[in-house]
Amino acid sequence: MKILIIGGGGREHTIAWKVAQSPRVEKIYCAPGNAGIEKIAECVPLDVNDVSGLADFALSHNVDITIVGPELPLTIGICDEFKARGLKIFGPSKDAAILESSKVFTKELLQKYNIPTAKSSAFSTSISAIQFVDTLTVPIVIKADGLCAGKGVIIAETHDAAKKAISDILDNKVFGEAGNEIIIEEFLRGQEVSIFAISDGETIKVLPSAQDHKRIFDNDKGPNTGGMGAYSPAPFVSEEDIVWITDNILLPTIEGMKSEGKLYTGVLYAGLMITESGPKVLEYNVRFGDPETQVVLPRIANDLIDIIEKTIDGTLSDIEIEYKEESAVCVVMSSGGYPGSYETGKEIHGLEAAGELDAVCVFHAGTKNDNEKVVTSGGRVLGITALGKNLQEAIDKAYKACAAIHFDGMFYRKDIGIKGTFQL
Repeated sequence: MKILIIGGGGREHTIAWKVAQSPRVEKIYCAPGNAGIEKIAECVPLDVNDVSGLADFALSHNVDITIVGPELPLTIGICDEFKARGLKIFGPSKDAAILESSKVFTKELLQKYNIPTAKSSAFSTSISAIQFVDTLTVPIVIKADGLCAGKGVIIAETHDAAKKAISDILDNKVFGEAGNEIIIEEFLRGQEVSIFAISDGETIKVLPSAQDHKRIFDNDKGPNTGGMGAYSPAPFVSEEDIVWITDNILLPTIEGMKSEGKLYTGVLYAGLMITESGPKVLEYNVRFGDPETQVVLPRIANDLIDIIEKTIDGTLSDIEIEYKEESAVCVVMSSGGYPGSYETGKEIHGLEAAGELDAVCVFHAGTKNDNEKVVTSGGRVLGITALGKNLQEAIDKAYKACAAIHFDGMFYRKDIGIKGTFQL
């Protein structure tokens, strides 16, 4: 089989790494890819949002299955375009991708089908939104409706901060059209967990749990990022919890989407808060998460292509997902200054030494080849993933690999996974 993977980050490197293990796969393409992906796939200089160009490529190169990594091509209808041309593609339609592209739609769906989530209200004018804020206790969560590259959620610790966020989004358009509408919701307390489910529109299969580390600094301090690391499984989520989440959150969402005429196929990524009153939905994404993918896929024992093919064909009920008992930890190495301004083009040393360590995978995110040297090309540069017989062993292996790597300005958190050991 020939496989095309769309994207060029750590998530896509992990997908390519997992796909390359399939005996059914003879050729992998990736658009646009990165320096790590180049070692296992042919990288193609096409933008992830060039829907027509990507479909042309898939047709001309007899691609059997396309796997979409990032959310933007999904929300602009890449799956619809591919299917219209008779091409197999893994991901939801544009209509179904609204679960990520519109927080207002998602909130309304959750409320309509009695799926647990935070209490909230939607607003399109700042005057009414500010009046509503005065009735709430802090902290207050304010979310822009559309896609904001992970920056559209503000947790306001004071009423003044909440009002400023409202004005910035609705009046000053700091997020453009993505902020034409906002959601104001209660702040939920508890432990966050990421749950990936794969659906063919009827059946769902749940993958191992994971927990992300969003803040840039240790002890969850500093601004939010795209994710500074993750671990799997999340020890505070039991098998009984997974059954409850499946029956009361995931299945009702898939069934609700079907009732709304939006058949959902692909990955449903549920960001949940485990509160004192039970799990509640924080948000949905319509693709694999990053960096959670780097710790979930290495724990899957199945051939990923088998799972994806059955999802596309509507026969997902025919397969059981099996996973390894080991724990996995991913530490993200970033450019100095991220998530603010940062420099690129820094040569990365020690990649081979780290990759040769036992049960370690070095997944590339923001890298490129420059005159036979691997250099930095983004904010999040590498995801150092390790497997261990328990969480502490995986942590130790991941940080041993981190110590072997160096580039100017390199930064990474020193506490990834530690909070998971407190739960054991």
